[in-house]
Amino acid sequence: MELWDAYDRKGALTGVDLIRGEKIPEGLFHLVVEVIVVHTDGTYLLMQRDYSKPNCPGLYEPGAGGSAVKGEEPAAAAVRELFEESGIRASQEDLKPLYHAVRDETHAIYFGYLCETSIDKNAIILQEGETIGYKWVSAQEFKEAFDAPWFVPFMKPRCADYLNSI
Repeated sequence: MELWDAYDRKGALTGVDLIRGEKIPEGLFHLVVEVIVVHTDGTYLLMQRDYSKPNCPGLYEPGAGGSAVKGEEPAAAAVRELFEESGIRASQEDLKPLYHAVRDETHAIYFGYLCETSIDKNAIILQEGETIGYKWVSAQEFKEAFDAPWFVPFMKPRCADYLNSI
């Protein structure tokens, strides 16, 4: 059983525990982190979600992401998720904050980060049950992916400012 901290819309802890997989009560939110990965050569990492995932199975997403567990701060969750889903080791200092957004439909408060890496591009490690494939794409292909039918929907608004900067 995975526990999450519950937050109010403004990001304050409520003292309530949430259980992954159970309905989140109205007015409560959990933390979700997303890490966009850019290689030092300027290419971007896209990860393919496992077909067993309940949301967006088989679609690609930028880098890695997931929910913060109880007691976990956003940057620490981002470091953990990045390693679990891709094998990329980073520190919190390696993460550049990109965005913070609230999405009522998913009861989630999103924290987006950018991580630049020089990892061997063939050294990506897939996480069973989470990721089944990956590819490195150019900056232009990365921007175009957000409108592709094989890409997770709903991320573009959170990433808009960053996409406009590359």
